[in-house]
Amino acid sequence: MLCGFLTLALAGCAAPRDAGPPAKPQARATATVPMGIPGIGDRFQRHIPAGARQVVAVYGEGIDAPDSTVVLYTKRGTGWDRTRSWPAHNGKKGWTTDHHEGDRRSPVGVFTLTDAGGVLKDPGSRLPYTQSAAFAAPRWWAKSHWHDFDYVIAIDYNRVKGTPPNDPTRPEGDRKGGGIWLHMDHGSGTSACVSLSRSAMEYLLRTLDPARHPVVVMGDRAALAG
Repeated sequence: MLCGFLTLALAGCAAPRDAGPPAKPQARATATVPMGIPGIGDRFQRHIPAGARQVVAVYGEGIDAPDSTVVLYTKRGTGWDRTRSWPAHNGKKGWTTDHHEGDRRSPVGVFTLTDAGGVLKDPGSRLPYTQSAAFAAPRWWAKSHWHDFDYVIAIDYNRVKGTPPNDPTRPEGDRKGGGIWLHMDHGSGTSACVSLSRSAMEYLLRTLDPARHPVVVMGDRAALAG
């Protein structure tokens, strides 16, 4: 379900839960890696479009774990520049290669990133950005979750590209779930999305460039390496 859609909010993104301390961004790293992206096996490398010049890699700590690390890679010639990394959270029950509505696991795979939005005004996003109060988390959620959707980037899983992130259309049907986003972190696992600090979201919004065809490669480390 779509994270910012009030009547459908619980399915794709985080349900109420007490938050831990806010995640802190890690130091910038700019080492260029020749050819493939570290920790991403051939099966997933082959699914990265040839034209992609930006990859957001989400490395889950375990198949049943809610903790992960997000690394932004930028293509430089034949190599990948490890541009920036941050601690993050994924689905509170971990990961799955067969995501379904309400399983509270994030889908493993390679997905394009085409649309963004949120409660707050556009911070300078290169992706098309929709500002709307409709993204706001319900006030019956725990207060620690109220700012989850201040900034969001839609992960193109079971959605129509070129529409606002909270568009409810699901081409593969409701059973396959949807509303999988990158969004702001509340300190614990989500219902299926990937969550990062506000500064990380601002950086990604200002950096991900449609002309560079950004994608996200996401999953637990064992699955990604396979």
